[in-house]
Amino acid sequence: MSKIKKILILGGGFGGINVLRLIQNKFKNNPNIKISIVSQDNYFLYTPMLPQVSSGLIHPNDITVPIRKLCKQAEFYHAAVSYIDMKQKLVTVTREFDGKVHALEYDYLVITLGSNTNFFDNENIEKHAFTIKTVEDALSINFNLINMLENAAQTSDLEFKKELMTFTVVGGGFAGVETMGEINQLVRDSVKNFYPSIGEENISMNLIASKDYILSELGPRLGKLAGEYLKKAGVNVLTKTKAVDAGEDYVQLDNGKIIPCMTLIWAAGVDVDPIVSEIDCIHKKSGKLKVDKYLKVLEHDHVFALGDCALITNPITGEAYPTTAQNSIHQSVTVANNLFSVISGKSNLKEYSFKSKGMMTTLGRKVA
Repeated sequence: MSKIKKILILGGGFGGINVLRLIQNKFKNNPNIKISIVSQDNYFLYTPMLPQVSSGLIHPNDITVPIRKLCKQAEFYHAAVSYIDMKQKLVTVTREFDGKVHALEYDYLVITLGSNTNFFDNENIEKHAFTIKTVEDALSINFNLINMLENAAQTSDLEFKKELMTFTVVGGGFAGVETMGEINQLVRDSVKNFYPSIGEENISMNLIASKDYILSELGPRLGKLAGEYLKKAGVNVLTKTKAVDAGEDYVQLDNGKIIPCMTLIWAAGVDVDPIVSEIDCIHKKSGKLKVDKYLKVLEHDHVFALGDCALITNPITGEAYPTTAQNSIHQSVTVANNLFSVISGKSNLKEYSFKSKGMMTTLGRKVA
C-alpha cells in the first residue's frame, strides 16, 4: 500500500484558498493524498472590498466565504500557526476556541500566511489608529463614522464639531486611497441628507501619503490624476508627508503640523508575520522567505511559499512583484502545478512569471 502523502496549507487568503482549490482538483478522490489547511479565520475574506464595508456600502457576508465550504476533500483547522519546524516537518497550531496546542505533520508544506500591519514601532499611532485589514476593522470604522456624525449633530461647540468631522487616513496605497474615497462619500452624503445641522463646511478629510503621489503602483500619471480627483471631491491630499505621532484627538505630521481629529485610520504599511520570520531557513532582511523560480523555499524542496510572506522577484527587472491579490492568485497556480509535479514524480516544474493584466481602484462610489 502506498504511503499517504500529507499536504499542509498555512493561510486562508487568496494564495492559500486558490492552492487548496487547485490541488483538490488535481488529486480528486485520491486516497493516498491527505490535504489540510490552517487558518486563524474560518472564512475566506475578499480583502480588496473592505473599504466598501467600512462605508456600509456592502455587508460583510458579501465578501466572506466559509472555508469549510471550500474543503471538498480537505481537513480544516481553525487555529493560529504557532511554530514551523522544517527539520522535523511539524507545524504547531493553537486552536482558536480553547487555546489547545496541536502538532501537525506534513510531507509537503505551502506557506501563505500573509502579513501584519506595520506601525514602524510607533506605539501611540498603534494605540489610537484604526486599521483596515479585517472585517472587524472595517465594521469598527463604520460604527465610528456613524458615532462621529451623531455626536457632531448634537454639539453646539463649533471647534469640537470640526474635530469630530475631521477624518485622517495615513497611507497612499490602494487600501488607504479606497478607504478615504469611501468614507469621504459616506460622510458628505450623510451630512447633506441626514445631518444638515453639521454643515458641509465643517467636514475635513485628510489623506497622508509619504511618496510624491498616491497610488504609486499605477505610475505617476494615474497616481496624480487620482490625487486631483480626490482633491476635487474635497479631500486634502498631503504627499511627501508622514504621520509621526497621535493621540485621542490629534495626529502629528513630520513637518510639525498637528491635525486635530477624532478619527485616524492607518493603512501605511505591512510587515512579515513573526511566525514566518522566525522559521529556521533563508530569509531576506525584511523577514520574507527566499524562494527559487519554482516558488520553493531555498534548501527545502518540499516547502513552497507565496504571497506577502515570500520575496518573489521579476526575473526581467530584478524587482519584487507587488504584493497584490492578482499576484497571489497567479502564484498559487504555479505552486499547485509544481506541487502536483513533485508529488507525482515529474521533473517538469514551471517557473513563475507574471505580466499584470492591469489594476483597478475606486475613488468613491462613482469613480474607478
